[in-house]
Formats: sequence, C-alpha cells, structure tokens
Amino acid sequence: MAYGTVNADVVQSSVSGVSLGAGNASIMKNRIINGAMVIDQRNAGGSVSNNSSVNVFSCDRWLLNGSVSSKYTAQQNAGSVTPPTGFSNYLGITSSSAYTVGSGEWFGLSQKIEGFNTADLGWGTANAKTVTLSFQVYSSLTGTFGGVFTNSAISYSYPFTYTISSANTWTTVFVTVVGPTSGTWLGTNNCSIQIIFGLGAGSTLSGTAGSWSANTYVSATGATSVVGTNGATFYITGVQLEVGSSATGFEYRQYGQELALCQRYYTQINYNINNYVGSGKAFSTTDVMGISVGLPVTMRAAPTGGYTTLANFRVLNSLNNANSSLNSLSYSGTQSTTTLSIYINLASAVTAAGSASTLDTGNGATAITASAEL
Repeated sequence: MAYGTVNADVVQSSVSGVSLGAGNASIMKNRIINGAMVIDQRNAGGSVSNNSSVNVFSCDRWLLNGSVSSKYTAQQNAGSVTPPTGFSNYLGITSSSAYTVGSGEWFGLSQKIEGFNTADLGWGTANAKTVTLSFQVYSSLTGTFGGVFTNSAISYSYPFTYTISSANTWTTVFVTVVGPTSGTWLGTNNCSIQIIFGLGAGSTLSGTAGSWSANTYVSATGATSVVGTNGATFYITGVQLEVGSSATGFEYRQYGQELALCQRYYTQINYNINNYVGSGKAFSTTDVMGISVGLPVTMRAAPTGGYTTLANFRVLNSLNNANSSLNSLSYSGTQSTTTLSIYINLASAVTAAGSASTLDTGNGATAITASAEL
C-alpha cells in the first residue's frame, strides 16, 4: 500500500453478510446475556428453589418464576450430563413433585432484556425487526413445549412451541418471530423484552402459538408441564436471540466480558478471611459510616446492597486496635451506580467519635452484594 493512502473495509460492502447488531456480526449479535450459563455469582453451582414471593436467580440473569413456591429446583449443571458440543455448562431444572397447575398459575424460566439492548429492533413500530431465538434443550419428557415473547408488563405476548422428540437427548431449537408493530416496549434502562420458557401454565395464561396479541400469556396452549411430573428434568443452554429470520452460530464471549455484562445487574464481591473492605469515620462509639465499596462495573441503576455472612465482618479501630463484630450492616442514603456506601452498628463500643475505623473480614470469608436486576 502506497504511503499516505488508506485501505478500509466498509461493513456490508466488501465483507458480505456482516452488519453490526445482526446476522453474523460479532458485536451485539446475541441480546441474551449468559446464554451459555457460564456465570453463577450467587450460587457458585449450588441448587436453589423457586419462590412465589421473592425473585430467585439461578445462573446470572436467569429468573425462576412460579405461582407456588418450591415446585422445582434449578442448578448449574444439575444432573451432571454431558453438555452439547461447544458448551461447558447448562442450567438444569428438576421438578420437585407432580403438581397440577391451576388455571391462573404458572411456572417458568425467564430472562428480561434491557431496553438499551433492544431499541434498534423497533418493536411497537412499523419498522419492527424479525428475530430468531435458538437454544439447546434436553429433557426427561417428550412432546410439545411452550414459551413466550412478551413485554415488561406481560400485556403483549407471542406464545411459541417447539418439540422434543427424544428424551434425554440434546435438541437444537429455532424459533423465528416477526417483530410486533403494536404494544409497549420500554427503552432506556428498563425491561423491554422478556423471554419465558414455560415449565407449566394454566389455561388462562396460555395462548395460541404463532401470533401476537394484547393478552397476558406466559406459555402456549397445550404445552407440556414440567412441574406436572415428579423428578422431571429440563436442561437448557446456548440461548441466543438475534436479528434475522434464521439462526447463526452461537456468539461466544470471553469470560471476563460475560461476567461484566452480568455485573451490570448483579455484583458479588467475595472476600476471604482477613481481607480489607473499607474505612470510614465513627460518629459514636458504636456507629461507623462513610465506608465506600467500589463496584467493578457501572450498574443498570442504583443498586440494593446486601451481604452474605454478617458474622464474618468486624470493625477495627485505628486508635486503640480494639475490634468488634457487627450488630448490623446497611446501606446509607441513595446509592450510586458505581459505589456502595455502608453504615454499620457495632456489637460493642470500641470506637471514639471522629476516629477512623476499618471494616474487614477478620472473622471469616463473606461477600458484599449489589443488585440492580430488571
């Protein structure tokens, strides 16, 4: 190439079949986060049960839905079967009983997708784009299974079906959906699209597959109920949602990239024993505030802070080296999307007002958590 000249490829010009955000693109092709079920910050591969009153997540971004608690468990790599080719992990659902689903009840596995990541789809307008959902699924049951595309309010829905013909065999599924020209699809950092994989739904919450309607549906009419058979299993991985009328190869991301995408919604900062957490200022002999913990990525919204094991925290006073366990650890004021501000109350008086105090994990391993889930 001659000095002073520039040789450049233009997307969708000299490189055929490539466009940003669609087709075979390597940028923002898959709108699903953690579709390969690699990240599990909360549970580290442990089993959890659905809860009707509290949101429970298994692998990051994957929410367990259910009208009645404890009807199924979910676990990364449950059952220890061999994942499909190209994957190391899957999310496994196991039914806890033979439960007859009531007409207004439902159970499912879902992911909510942020509006910033779907605004280009134009859903709810005349320019709505067609999308294709693909995934790998494995079940002890066979038959017709159901799911749904729906909006944040679950008020505009597209039920779909797919078939598992062979039990305990990985099956590749493709579902193509013409984008809706109606309905409310939130943008910015709100939930825009929900994808729900039905595990059992009553008649009033099930709709005819293959069309959009202004109804609250969470699965398709006639779909197999996983929770209806005691011990039934439903394993899934390789979930991808992309623009276009056909599926392309799964978009693999580096582990660090996938983790950072998950941390926008949930972050767990793990500490070993005797790790420094942060320092603050005592405003009484038993109260310390102003301890800040920086978050690894900017979160979707100001998060709700939490912790795993309160008893493993302690406070060390820099004036006399006395230390105390905690009565409570809370989060003061309005949290930011990048930092948690901690307030603590001590079990014994070891500080002097105005003195510097250090929060550490001298009593054992624990974690600080921050949640900004949709």
